[in-house]
Amino acid sequence: MTDKHAPNIACLADRAVVSVTGSEATTFLHGLTTANIEAILPGAAGYAALLTPQGKILFEFFVVKIDGGYLIDIAASQAPGFLKRLTMYKLRSDVAIADRSAEFDVLALLRPASEVDLPAAKVYADPRLEAAGARAIVAKSAGVRTEAGAAEAYRAKRIALALPEAGADFALGDAVPHDINLDDLGAVDFVKGCYVGQEIVSRMKHRGTARRRLVIVRPAATGAALPPEATPIKAGERDIGTMGSSAGGQGLAILRLDWAREAIDTGLGVTANGVALAVELPPYARFGWPAPATV
Repeated sequence: MTDKHAPNIACLADRAVVSVTGSEATTFLHGLTTANIEAILPGAAGYAALLTPQGKILFEFFVVKIDGGYLIDIAASQAPGFLKRLTMYKLRSDVAIADRSAEFDVLALLRPASEVDLPAAKVYADPRLEAAGARAIVAKSAGVRTEAGAAEAYRAKRIALALPEAGADFALGDAVPHDINLDDLGAVDFVKGCYVGQEIVSRMKHRGTARRRLVIVRPAATGAALPPEATPIKAGERDIGTMGSSAGGQGLAILRLDWAREAIDTGLGVTANGVALAVELPPYARFGWPAPATV
């Protein structure tokens, strides 16, 4: 029997569900998005983005393989624009695109999926990190309810794992995939063929020109509090980044790593609203710090 009061299931009220079905659904999404849609197995999910021709992120989302096509798990704020953009690209492709948010809820499972009884749900491992656990798309009619505080617990877990969220940690239309580590979180396939914005993203990869990165920040002094989202982060008087979301004494920020490294090496330090920050790379990062500043 489904545990309708499971304390470790967070209903993500800020998520929407879009379906893309039809005989050309795979080809359609594969040619538009950063991920290898063809490699997603039935019942599994991929992590992807849809970019501008200049390589900026317009939308980021999960793509869940189902019979006849895909369900897209996307931020509710992004869904209307996403539907409009897909419809624009559809042309004569044999695909059907629909907003299914009135039918489905998106859940985050805060314990292993094997320990949660959701027989009517599409349960899928979070494709970003194994430690992120699982997610599910479940019919609203199933009546799954979650304990107060579960959504906050999921948010704290997301931040602890350095998983970015649009709006809180970066602005859509402004960031490129490397800025928020999508390349290291499995959302970008550098081997597949062309997609919108592919040339810019591939050039950054092969030339090693990515300088802005999502990092972990903590107050350098015990007991200090992190500033709120959107607070500028500075090295002396130079702006080097912006605060993102935070919880439990840890936050996320997008920084120019070369400028942050120079500030740390020279003793200038990194601050936000006067709070000295310690900066760490996410544990999953395959990128490293730039070479030490030379005097």
